Amino acid sequence: MSKIKEYSNGETTVVWEAEKCIHSAICAKGLPKVFRPRLRPWIKLDEAKTEAIINQVKQCPSGALRFYMNNKDDKTSETLETKVEVLENGPLLVYGTLKVVNRDGSSETKNKTTAFCRCGASGNKPYCDGAHVSSEFKG
Repeated sequence: MSKIKEYSNGETTVVWEAEKCIHSAICAKGLPKVFRPRLRPWIKLDEAKTEAIINQVKQCPSGALRFYMNNKDDKTSETLETKVEVLENGPLLVYGTLKVVNRDGSSETKNKTTAFCRCGASGNKPYCDGAHVSSEFKG
């Protein structure tokens, strides 16, 4: 069973799915006062403005972090610029809604951020599982 936690500041709620996390630490590097992996609770939303939190969550390469606006009429969480980013020594990040078609013809829809493996060491291909760190991938 997946471990899912929610953290709210009243305006937005950040959802964290532990099983999806590849521990890239992009969240902690970007907003270290909000995302504090060594403390509990590890997410403290009152340490930054909602807009900054949303922008940081959108950069999560695994999709382990996502958000929704507590005001049901606010559609902020439904909009995401389509972008491809190559992380140094890491995965290829694709932001947006994607239809991924596998070799066997099956497909799945990925939302927000999808991390594709570049190192070849992932046990979850075509997706990144963080194996680039232990394989010391350079690229």
